[in-house]
Amino acid sequence: MMQSVSPPTPRLLVIAPNWIGDAVMAQPLLQLLRQQYPQHAIDVLAPTWVAPVLRAMTEVDTILETPFKHGALQLRERWRFARLLCRRGYDAAYVLPNTLKFALLPWMAGIKKRVGYRGESRYGLINVMHFDDKAHPRPMVTFYAALAFSPSPQAPLNLPRPTLTVSAAQRAAALKKAGLSDEKPVICFAPGAEFGSAKRWPASHFATLAKLVLVSYPQAQVVLLGSPKDALVCDEIVAACPQVHHLAGKTCLDDAVALMSTAIAMVGNDSGLLHIASALNRPALAIYGPTDPDHAPPFSDIAHSFSLRLKCAPCKQRECPLGHHDCMQKLSPDLVWPHLQSIMKATSGRV
Repeated sequence: MMQSVSPPTPRLLVIAPNWIGDAVMAQPLLQLLRQQYPQHAIDVLAPTWVAPVLRAMTEVDTILETPFKHGALQLRERWRFARLLCRRGYDAAYVLPNTLKFALLPWMAGIKKRVGYRGESRYGLINVMHFDDKAHPRPMVTFYAALAFSPSPQAPLNLPRPTLTVSAAQRAAALKKAGLSDEKPVICFAPGAEFGSAKRWPASHFATLAKLVLVSYPQAQVVLLGSPKDALVCDEIVAACPQVHHLAGKTCLDDAVALMSTAIAMVGNDSGLLHIASALNRPALAIYGPTDPDHAPPFSDIAHSFSLRLKCAPCKQRECPLGHHDCMQKLSPDLVWPHLQSIMKATSGRV
């Protein structure tokens, strides 16, 4: 008697952005694709450093880590990888980076439906082409989520917000690993910014805010998170306020995500960690200087965006082109503290 063979699972491929914060902002696209294609598995191709964020997205079936060097075309390697993608049998590919390199992959893999924005020299490679007005760009969530619909000059409305999920076991393990108590409130600070120094609120401001927290709520655990590149900035904060917990460069991103899910508040620059905390629906206090607070705001139930909205902002530069960094220097901790204090007071029984 012949055994019936189940048909292969239909699949969609999403090529994720290379920045952690952008990958978080792209999560609503995955929610929409899951709604539209409930029978399809969603595979996401992403750099290694983005994978921990994807592991907290319930819509993702398989994470395929990008094997290419940053910035290199590597045509031969891309052709070989495209053959692997071809064997997985994708019905459609959604190309989120705007570069030629990533648009090549689904075309080489023979994926018939290839969705993305115009980007650089991508005609033919992308065959469901979307367009964005560079003079008035869409907010990041809208920019990515629009790819789930037919191309239109009108932005889609009533979109889901970014959502990440962490289990209770992951939270408990991360707290234990970091040497933190599960009986004391955790407040996370994200003092770094991968893009450049212009996006960093001064270390002295973070230190002042930490002191205000610890004087008012001595049982609180103020935790500094970030990559190894952020360790020096965090060293400055520790020098001014030794009671904080310096974990920048000392935790993997999986553990940092789990730790943020325990926080009663996150204070951070416009960075990937801030947007992760927001997607975990933790109260988020977001500091904006050279970037636009309306372009990628936090989406948690409790969220405040701080920006002085100076005439020179948003300059979107890695370093202050005027040399004074007023957009961050003049945004004092006194502006942020009342909002953080209100959040802490509202967290009854934990502070």
